[in-house]
Amino acid sequence: MLIGESTHGTHEFYRIRADVTRALVERRGFTVVAVEADWPDAYRANRWVRLLGDDESAETALSDFTRFPRWMWRNRQVVRFLRWLRGHNAERPLPERVGFYGLDLYSLHRSMACVIEYLDKVDPAAARIARRRYGCFDVFGEDPQAYGHAAFTRVTRSCEDEVVEQLIALQQSAIAYAQRDGWIAADEYFVAEQNARVIKDAEAYYRAMFRGGAESWNLRDRHNPASSG
Repeated sequence: MLIGESTHGTHEFYRIRADVTRALVERRGFTVVAVEADWPDAYRANRWVRLLGDDESAETALSDFTRFPRWMWRNRQVVRFLRWLRGHNAERPLPERVGFYGLDLYSLHRSMACVIEYLDKVDPAAARIARRRYGCFDVFGEDPQAYGHAAFTRVTRSCEDEVVEQLIALQQSAIAYAQRDGWIAADEYFVAEQNARVIKDAEAYYRAMFRGGAESWNLRDRHNPASSG
């Protein structure tokens, strides 16, 4: 079920969207809420609503939403919905708790940091290799559009090979990583793999931005079905 709104930032639309989503969870048994937001930011809120995180409130669980426009998710209607969802989940065993996930691809640097942080814990040698691969972006600082323009104009080579290699390496180690500590290890691996997928698609998206036409938007839509809803 795709639920959109005619404007970003109008509280009436946000309230209706939250109420419709609540009805789908309560009456139709939906177990996943996927939003037009970056994966790392939304996953912190996901941990809170599933009673797994250390945050004390919905407001703090949304604190990672710092990129413009923050108000898309850090607003009273979303806080109200997350509080309800946490209460709904509190009555259910962990496997049946409803998740809250981000589907967008703008979090290039945040996702790289998350992958490296994960590998530092489970495989320090692999973390060193990941740092070297992702170091391809270092010359551009925190500006992914600068990378995209440089790669498009061939001022520098693209980092496509490095991000694809890192995703494949993570997937090849999936069984070893995911079986180390039961459900928690499997979930942590899942988060890391999704971040690696975001990085791969974000690299392609920023590189495509400067080609004109609809290519970059089509790429984003393929990564994020919710963005076309």
